[in-house]
Amino acid sequence: MEKMLMTGNEAAARGAWEAGLLFASAYPGTPSTEILENLSNYRESLYCEWAPNEKVALEAAIGASLAGARSMAVMKHVGVNVAADPLFTFAYTGVTGGCVLISADDPGMHSSQNEQDNRNYAAAAKVLMLEPSDSQETKDFVKLAFELSERFDTIVMIRMTTRVCHSKSIVTLEDRQEHAVPDYKRNISKYVATPANAKLMHVKLSERIANMTEYSNASPLNTSEYGGAKVGVISAGVAYQYAKDAFGEDVSYLKIGMSYPMPMKLVEEFASRVEKLYVVEELDPYMEAQIKAAGIACIGKAIIPERDELNADIVRKSIFGNEAETLMTEKEAVMRPPTMCAGCPHRGFFYALSKRKNIVVTGDIGCYTLASAPPLSTMDSCFCMGGSISTGHGAAKVFELTGKKERVVAVIGDSTFFHSGITSLMDAVYNKSNSVSVVLDNRITGMTGQQDNPGTGYTLMGEETNEADIPAICKAIGIKGDNIYLVNPLRLDESGAAIDDALSKNEPTVIITRWPCILKKATGNDRAEFDLSPKKCSINQEKCTKCRVCVNTGCPAIYSGKEIVINSESCTGCAVCKQACRFDAIDMIAKTV
Repeated sequence: MEKMLMTGNEAAARGAWEAGLLFASAYPGTPSTEILENLSNYRESLYCEWAPNEKVALEAAIGASLAGARSMAVMKHVGVNVAADPLFTFAYTGVTGGCVLISADDPGMHSSQNEQDNRNYAAAAKVLMLEPSDSQETKDFVKLAFELSERFDTIVMIRMTTRVCHSKSIVTLEDRQEHAVPDYKRNISKYVATPANAKLMHVKLSERIANMTEYSNASPLNTSEYGGAKVGVISAGVAYQYAKDAFGEDVSYLKIGMSYPMPMKLVEEFASRVEKLYVVEELDPYMEAQIKAAGIACIGKAIIPERDELNADIVRKSIFGNEAETLMTEKEAVMRPPTMCAGCPHRGFFYALSKRKNIVVTGDIGCYTLASAPPLSTMDSCFCMGGSISTGHGAAKVFELTGKKERVVAVIGDSTFFHSGITSLMDAVYNKSNSVSVVLDNRITGMTGQQDNPGTGYTLMGEETNEADIPAICKAIGIKGDNIYLVNPLRLDESGAAIDDALSKNEPTVIITRWPCILKKATGNDRAEFDLSPKKCSINQEKCTKCRVCVNTGCPAIYSGKEIVINSESCTGCAVCKQACRFDAIDMIAKTV
């Protein structure tokens, strides 16, 4: 059989394809994004799509399962919060075609606003859950998940984490096994979750859990490795790899691959054969709490951190109090904080916004969240996808009711607006907010790596499609035509004028900034609408007074030292710095390619 080096995300896509997957839907979110991107490589034998949000993605997968196909929904951990409504009810109804939900958790919050442990969702919703520890297991577990879904009549949740998603290991490839889609049969009592039907569904769910528990205790996904009777370690997912590295081969391991339902009989048997038991798991004491509740003594979060991701050194230090020797260099690498790219269209607008006084800026999830960092420092809050406009509305109402002088400007990206910002704007309009809402349309889903969305005109499968019209959507919601501003965010005067005019009104207004992400591969429509000809800026040192105003725009192409210089390789010629300069010390020149 062919073998290939794969990331966990690539392996997840491969496993789904081998299992005969027919339909998949997702909303992009690190660390899960590449699963659907890789799945689209198999487009000749399946269909996959980007959904506007995770709830819609799961609902679409549920519909595909209802129609008899094997289906899958993919999202990052916070996306499961959005999809929780259909998830809990789907646990009651069960499936027709096997259905899998992949939750990519992010211990350490590498690209997330929290590090919630989604194993708790499986237990709360009462759905079977698997935890792979490397790429080979990811492929195998995803493949098996469809069989288990159909066997136990349940959606199966697979919990991956950042290291499993993005690390590579060898994977054995197999052929695709086609799954026949049966003729549709109406089943109202199974799929219509009215109270009368749901009461019976709940009884069946309890029976299903008993059957899944029996399977878990005998499942080959949960494996024991006996290497010594003195110390035993129970672990799951990538934490198992860390535990093996830290403890070595002279101890015994119980590797949990199916963590809901927990195989407590297997745990009891394993615990009886060792003198001292450790539980090594990332984030919450999910397994530890259940083990202790069963009356089994174990050591876990009392010494192993409950926050941030683990690694072998952290486990080793927690257990044994020592660290592995590391090779130290003479000089430490200079820390470079994340920043918006040179030429990012968001920078110009935020620079203009930063010049306005008595402004509270409620932010959202996206590249533009970096506007909260110096030197722009122009964002006061960021909670969740789509929350900026509704958060801003609440704050604006309080300022208005209490006679405060502050005004609220809510900023949201185009993809996030489609995700869950439209309903937030509807709330602001319906309840007569005087907040200013800004949709930062950079023509792509930028933060997660250039995925299409309803506003780009293209699908995940590469097909041209109808493009959602943001100004028309705003008008349909109830924003008056003269309260909708469409601006080029790289033009500071244009952005500033729109901000000032919007703030002068005591009713809902929307500013739409429209310019493509600097990293976006330009389409024909982009080239027709925007001047994307190569340019660059250069500082005239004779005119430069070193006032550093250009540095305060936050562009990473501008270097500040004895002289202020612009790196010609990084500069894209957006000219935000040129407009900010009060001494006409920055020249615009054509850039040769």
